[in-house]
Amino acid sequence: MHLLPSHTPASYAGNRIGLLGGSFNPPHAGHIDASLTALKRLQLDRIWWLVTPGNPLKENGGLPSVQQRISWCNTLVDDKRIVVTGFEQHLPDAYTANTLALLLAQRPTTHFVWLMGGDSLVNFHRWHDWQAIIDAVPIAVVDRPGWRLSAMSSKTAITFAPCRLPETHAAVLSHAQAPTWVYLTTPQNALSSTELRQT
Repeated sequence: MHLLPSHTPASYAGNRIGLLGGSFNPPHAGHIDASLTALKRLQLDRIWWLVTPGNPLKENGGLPSVQQRISWCNTLVDDKRIVVTGFEQHLPDAYTANTLALLLAQRPTTHFVWLMGGDSLVNFHRWHDWQAIIDAVPIAVVDRPGWRLSAMSSKTAITFAPCRLPETHAAVLSHAQAPTWVYLTTPQNALSSTELRQT
């Protein structure tokens, strides 16, 4: 198995780490709001922003370098609990399922939680090896403006409905056995990277 790069963020036994992957092109207040929501309601110790080399489901032409997007993220982030990293660019591929497999194998005492927005849940069944992701770690889906109905009627939400944790129990998610997921309703921040790129 491939080893994690030496500059992968540190984690320690018992740490509860949220993983928020994305292009972050550009990062914005919505990413911050989602992260702060997850930190509080899931009682996480840290969140790692995984700045990806590219999204296989999107057109990546003209995508700024990982280093440029990391720089943008670090400029925006003002909370030491949010750690920006681009270690996936040094892996053989950036598929989430494979990244999680590495993390779980090499950080077995860390409690990882995958974080994503409600908009991502709609197309989650199109992700590479998506069911392996759900079977690997607990998942928290953070509400996104205009996406709640589509998210909750998505293939993933319907297929894994029996595994959904009540929102009132979100604080125990990091210690729950996968497959387990929770949908976090939040005050709505309508910012999106796509809209910001078009302004």
